[in-house]
Amino acid sequence: MSENEDIQARIAKLEEQIASLPSGSVSTKKINEKIYYYHRFSENKKRREKYIPAAEVESLKTQIQRRKELEAELKKLQGQVPAVRKEAPVQIHVFQTNVRIGETLRLFSGPVKKYKKRECISALGNYIYGDVQDRVFLLYGLRRTGKTTMIRQIIAGMSDADLEKTAFFQLTEKDHFSDINRDMKYLEENHYRYLFFDEVTLVSDFIENAALFSDIYAACGMKIVLSGTDSLGFLFAEDEELYDRCILLHTTFIPYREFETVLGVRGIDEYIRYGGTMSLSGTHYNEQSPFASAQKADEYVDTAIAHNIQHSLAGYHHGGHFRQIKDLYTRKELTSAINRGVEDINHEFTLEVLTRDFYSHDLGVSAKNLRRDQENPMELADHIDIAAVTERLRALLEIRNKEEQSVKIEESHRFQIREYLILLELIHEVNIVSLPYVNNREKRTIISQPGLRYAQACALIQSLMEDDQFNELSARERSFVTDRILNEIRGRMMEDIVLLETTLAYPDKEVVVVKFSIGEFDMLVFDPETISCEIFEIKHSTEIIPQQTRHLLDETKCAQAEHRYGTITGKYVLYRGETELVEEVQYVNVEEYLKGLGN
Repeated sequence: MSENEDIQARIAKLEEQIASLPSGSVSTKKINEKIYYYHRFSENKKRREKYIPAAEVESLKTQIQRRKELEAELKKLQGQVPAVRKEAPVQIHVFQTNVRIGETLRLFSGPVKKYKKRECISALGNYIYGDVQDRVFLLYGLRRTGKTTMIRQIIAGMSDADLEKTAFFQLTEKDHFSDINRDMKYLEENHYRYLFFDEVTLVSDFIENAALFSDIYAACGMKIVLSGTDSLGFLFAEDEELYDRCILLHTTFIPYREFETVLGVRGIDEYIRYGGTMSLSGTHYNEQSPFASAQKADEYVDTAIAHNIQHSLAGYHHGGHFRQIKDLYTRKELTSAINRGVEDINHEFTLEVLTRDFYSHDLGVSAKNLRRDQENPMELADHIDIAAVTERLRALLEIRNKEEQSVKIEESHRFQIREYLILLELIHEVNIVSLPYVNNREKRTIISQPGLRYAQACALIQSLMEDDQFNELSARERSFVTDRILNEIRGRMMEDIVLLETTLAYPDKEVVVVKFSIGEFDMLVFDPETISCEIFEIKHSTEIIPQQTRHLLDETKCAQAEHRYGTITGKYVLYRGETELVEEVQYVNVEEYLKGLGN
């Protein structure tokens, strides 16, 4: 190779590196005492500006500085062969959207190498490196459930050869499909194979143009991954534009097993407090949980759930699918109504916890347990205005801020909002069966993100503890009562967690709560293939107490269960202590049970 050919080869390599790096500069704006960062650059002789999240600023500055260094080196080389450069100028492609390729992808994916991987990442890897053709991969779920991290982990594990054929699109609501298509055409012409699109549902015309990804580019051999937080938008697209041309992976539900292995945090109580997102100050992840306080939990409901539903509906059939809740959307009250829908589910849960086995002047289980406490018994009714507390709780179940509503919340509104919450996999329903009267069925609603439920339930309990008569108790006595009540909440939530995870782990089995005229089985798992069942008591306790097995050993209850569900093959108490066999009942540590589900 001659000297000139060597210089030209180096020039071509530099131009390729420069094309993969952003140009321009980073500027700041101060709005209401808060600093915002923007990427300023020129495009088609026009000055453009895009908002940059604070977490990406340092990476962007590093890339811009690197581009300047390479441009200086290129200019120096070009000066050595001016005639060649004048005869054959090289055009550098300017991306219309925010696209990362080449060296920037290594910088982008590098920080997540130390993170543990979610189990569902295997499905994404199988798509990228498998034989699937003509389909796109939809990676969707609520915020902070690991979508972008999984993409970065896949990129971080790529070989240099695969990385050279990979591009990552960071999309915003300002992007348009015409610009996306232009950038994809360029990548296709240059033999790129793996395209990742983050927050694609933010693009206003995503649903109606989604078929572009599968019908044009995936059909030509590209592997395309579409990621976004508006889960409902993906479901709408899958039902129409991407019907039978996509693979779906929903990330919203994070089981206890992954909470422990991926986040490095152990214990069912920690899962109750923070479970539901991949954001907790644990061993492997270092973001603050959105459920660290009731205020943060409410913000999560607003931004991750309510906005999700409203944004997706607005983009589906040009906003023509709002159905019964169109009046709420038109009056700009839909987000508020969705928020209240989630709160209502939690209020109903809290009311049931406090008042199940309700007596006329008794706060239910909490009061009963306080009265029976062997070391420090207390008659709660002597220290709290039961009627006032109960009334306050019932009042909290009503829709609040009625004076601000121009549309009355009807049952049809609640029903449709509940439908969408089920589609988002935020809530699940488990059947409650009454024996021997099997036609009497109820539903138990479970929120799949325990931290969200716990934060809101705790806030509700604290409001109840403002009762004047209750506050006449000493600080120690008030703490004792509130601790016992919160323990009841944790106990009921542990039941919900076990019911939900068992239901999802065994889709071919029937998981129900069984109620009798007196007492219940906290969980019954029916196997229709073998005509057999297992029965469970679930206790938020570390101790083995004979009373815990009284329903499991009741011959009448067991006979009724076997008549309906076949032979009982196992009797279990799930609790927080050590696994141990006590007569015919197997005590099982609840964390070990949850980690073993599906195995």
